[in-house]
Amino acid sequence: MRVAWGLVLFWASQSLWAAVQVNNVRIWAAPDSTRIVFDISAPVQHRLSMLTDPYRLVVDIENISLNRELTQPGVHDRYLQRVRGAGRNGNDLRIVLDLKKFSRTRSFLLEPNNQYGHRLVIDIFDTEAEEQAKVDAIEAESFDSNMRDVVIAIDAGHGGDDPGASGPNGTLEKSVTLQLARVLARLLEQERGMSAVLIREGDYFMQLRQRFEKARRYKADMFISIHADAFRDSRVHGASVYVLSAAGSSSEHAKWLAERENAADLIGGVRLEDKDDVLKSVLLDLSQTASLEASIDIAEKILSCMKQVGKLHKPRVEAAGFAVLKSPDVPSVLIETAYISNPRDESNLRSPGHQQKLALAILRGIKTYFIEHAPEGTLLASRQHIIVPGESLSTIAQQYRVSLKNLRDINRLQSDMVQAGEVLTIPDGNDG
Repeated sequence: MRVAWGLVLFWASQSLWAAVQVNNVRIWAAPDSTRIVFDISAPVQHRLSMLTDPYRLVVDIENISLNRELTQPGVHDRYLQRVRGAGRNGNDLRIVLDLKKFSRTRSFLLEPNNQYGHRLVIDIFDTEAEEQAKVDAIEAESFDSNMRDVVIAIDAGHGGDDPGASGPNGTLEKSVTLQLARVLARLLEQERGMSAVLIREGDYFMQLRQRFEKARRYKADMFISIHADAFRDSRVHGASVYVLSAAGSSSEHAKWLAERENAADLIGGVRLEDKDDVLKSVLLDLSQTASLEASIDIAEKILSCMKQVGKLHKPRVEAAGFAVLKSPDVPSVLIETAYISNPRDESNLRSPGHQQKLALAILRGIKTYFIEHAPEGTLLASRQHIIVPGESLSTIAQQYRVSLKNLRDINRLQSDMVQAGEVLTIPDGNDG
């Protein structure tokens, strides 16, 4: 009897081992990549093969079965045309990803976390040449008469398989951060001399390092990462603003020095290959110090403006080792806009009206910083005038000896009505 039960248990275990299942398939399409996630019941062995004419990626997975229809990509997916699947060799599964063009690929397994079980992840992404072409196009658009826009990178936290925190009514952090990022980007694009780059443009996953590296590729002058906090006590509420801690800065300093090929163009165009280790360290340290000082200044100005919109959780700028803030040469700030775990904060984060107010407050902080620290060679480095009570657009034009029309055009004004406290950009006198 013991032998019989042993045989039953043996065959049962063999059956369970062979019966790994694909429980779900999710596709996340980004501008420069597509991620396919297979939710599986246990780890698997798999192999990728790229075929041509037409391009297609073959994924062979051992000892697994498919118990649902395969999800298909959306029409706007830049890489994936169709997903097909069929059994192979009895117990195996072959998935064929029909591609729209040649692409680079990678795959890896993920262990279970709070949201998901075991996963097989396949990434399809651009070649470096195609990505650089997009960067060059954006950069070319930012120049106007040899004077460029300042570039603000807006990073919506989380995305795709990483939903972030959630509120008591089911609001996802990844959704409200993207909504707010889009509102802020639209406001920035309306400002003369400013351009916005959305780091995450849709609902897809991005690694933390990819985020600030994208900001660096676009030569951003500022990096703003938007998040929503959470805590087990739903009474906790309010906003906070963070910069990188000294410890996080030190660890990143060591990493960039170790990765010499990545550190080659960090210091304002100064290449590092021909510098000795001591000089490299000094140059990088100077860059990081300047970047962190600017980050603190930006954070303080944004926090001051945000307190006019709602409650603050922290009355002063905080420092932490957030990986997304570790760019060595781009001033970077992380904003915890509210506690999504607080019912009132959650409701505010969902409100388009509150999102607009919050984005305007962040914009005011950004503008206040650039009034004092506009980079040389940018449109914002031109003269600025803060309107005081009693002034009119015509008297300001006379004061600076510029034409009323040019003053109106350069500030994108629809009329001659102005208010005290507004900041005007003054065109060069020869524009009149």
